[in-house]
Amino acid sequence: MKTARAFSCIVALGAILGGCDKHGSQNVTEASGASASQSPVQSAQGASGTPTASGAQVAGALGTVTKAQLPGEAAETLRLINAGGPFPFGDDGVLFRNSALLLPKHPRGYYHTYTVRTPGSTDRGQRRIVCGGPRRQTGDCYYTDDYYASFKRIAG
Repeated sequence: MKTARAFSCIVALGAILGGCDKHGSQNVTEASGASASQSPVQSAQGASGTPTASGAQVAGALGTVTKAQLPGEAAETLRLINAGGPFPFGDDGVLFRNSALLLPKHPRGYYHTYTVRTPGSTDRGQRRIVCGGPRRQTGDCYYTDDYYASFKRIAG
């Protein structure tokens, strides 16, 4: 019993320490795909709109959304990405590590995350655009409106 508990503690500590970098624990939360307050309470939906048994999105089963289908604020975020900023929040453009592997696998540093403003929200809200590749490029971008629990590829 003590061995199992010690192992659980070591795994949890490794996950915490492995995610710490210059952006601290907030980047760990964003990279993992959910915040502690959203964990088991909120069930995620896959690209098809139906949740999987675990509540996670099926890897490789990304839906798509056209730019015209995105909220107007997302179009503004894409414009800012193409322009290189200035972005409304200091955390825009930070590394997104894709730890939950909900997006196609790429080397560390490929993805960056940007806030999509939510009207009436007093904070950054849950909407984000995550883009891969060189900065200022929007050819490989994904939209989430549930704080990284699910994604849809933005069709060019």
